[in-house]
Amino acid sequence: MPPLPRGIDLLHDPRLNKGTAFTEAERDALGLRGLLPPRVFTQAQQAQRVVESFRSKPDDLERYIYLTSLQDRNERLFYRVVMDHLEEMMPVIYTPTVGEACLRFAHIFRRPRGLYVTAQDRGRVRQVLRNWPEPEVGIVVVTDGERVLGLGDLGANGMGIPIGKLSLYTACAGVDPALGVPVMLDVGTERAELLADPLYLGLPQHRLRGAEYDALLDEFVTAVQDVFPGALIQFEDFATENAFALLGRYRDRLPAFNDDIQGTAAVVLAGLLSSGRVSGRRLQDETLLFFGAGAAATGIADLVTSALEHEGLTAGEAAQRCWFLDRQGLLVRGRGDLAPHQRRYAHDRPGLPGLLEAVLELKPTVLIGASTEGGAFTEPVIRALARFHQRPVIFPLSNPTSRSECTAAQAYRWSEGRALFASGSPFGPVEWNGRRLTPGQANNAYIFPGMGLGVIAARASRVTDAMFHLAARTLAGLVSPAALEQGLLFPPLGEIREASRAIATAVARHAWEEGLARRPRPSDVEAHVRSLMYRPEYPSYVGAGLGRLTESA
Repeated sequence: MPPLPRGIDLLHDPRLNKGTAFTEAERDALGLRGLLPPRVFTQAQQAQRVVESFRSKPDDLERYIYLTSLQDRNERLFYRVVMDHLEEMMPVIYTPTVGEACLRFAHIFRRPRGLYVTAQDRGRVRQVLRNWPEPEVGIVVVTDGERVLGLGDLGANGMGIPIGKLSLYTACAGVDPALGVPVMLDVGTERAELLADPLYLGLPQHRLRGAEYDALLDEFVTAVQDVFPGALIQFEDFATENAFALLGRYRDRLPAFNDDIQGTAAVVLAGLLSSGRVSGRRLQDETLLFFGAGAAATGIADLVTSALEHEGLTAGEAAQRCWFLDRQGLLVRGRGDLAPHQRRYAHDRPGLPGLLEAVLELKPTVLIGASTEGGAFTEPVIRALARFHQRPVIFPLSNPTSRSECTAAQAYRWSEGRALFASGSPFGPVEWNGRRLTPGQANNAYIFPGMGLGVIAARASRVTDAMFHLAARTLAGLVSPAALEQGLLFPPLGEIREASRAIATAVARHAWEEGLARRPRPSDVEAHVRSLMYRPEYPSYVGAGLGRLTESA
């Protein structure tokens, strides 16, 4: 074990700091006497103080800043509080509050977290990565900040996204925080107000494009493989063209996935499987209409169609179940502006100009919003959908909340309480005709933390579509009849840690079965996964007088 810091250095190490919970014996042995208030508190008492302070803040951005400060000084207490109050705190540490935090990132910046690899680091990316202090890395979450949530190009302000994602890896699946590295790939920004902001933290230049951009990405990925061998790379919030290109370039070479494309797809597939238990429709009975045709939407369609092919449909039959509408209208073969990832879903028929016309003509059973166009699912649209189907599925996935295509209250009211609803942003319960409906959140946090834990458990060499199928089916299978009756299509957030464990176990088993694992298979995969899950209890520092750290949880 490494030497244990003493005195003020120990208090400044968030991984080791226990604050007022250091015992009398530890204070004497570690040179802490006088550096802390005299009373010793338990972690539970500290957590009570944190929750009280958290709830006293005037708004969610202040709560975000407060929790970030706690994470920077006492990591175990941060995760104890978040895990115990996940439903209350997830919307603060991630969506929707992280969107506002990213917009103002340069102005609320307190302390650096993660790694910044910039366009100026060509030729020395390995050197930059070697500055990371942790000896072992399991997950690298990287963004270039070009398409952050529904907010567009935020440049280096997008660093809040990988930081938040890694917090959820730990809170939702127990991935040891020491194994994660958030990375901001700063290649500039096109956002004029950032370029003009004297406090902006990133490179004040226009974005690197073309061959230079590709070369930097290649150097970065190669450097990750060299410096952090076997680490999973999760791509986050890249513009659609780059998102598909990066996934296509690297997914068969190393463990990598794009959460916007594949994580979103898996959680939506899980929601569709759950909704079918209520509507009585099989997956092959659904007709999906997507409003928005970017990376998230086509990623969902790709996973759904591959699931349909697995159930016996041809590729053409599966693609016929998916229809897309963007700002130029319905995706049809006569259009000349289609991107490669869209062409499979361009049908041979006349176009339609708008969403209402598409609903009236196509009569979809499922309406999915991935447009970032707040309020796009209007009353006429939802009422039309509900006229055609007794239990329409409505998934407005755009976030933050201001970009959601409709609210839960609107979906339930305009469908007369019959909608099967899940959204990208959180909404509270809705009363309808004496019944309390609890809208589910189609949050990627149900998928990616368990996926990452499973990859780490098996040291998988690749992340495959079959793993995302498994994750979706595992998640859907965990939704109880009682939860479905309340309107939930996903397990309650309080059960997300066990859901992640189940997903990780399924993914790890699949990796061993398919020869993708680089770790010897244990006799009990589930026990192995469980043993890897981080718990935020404070350790006892035993033998500190010997100058070395021994933990006994």
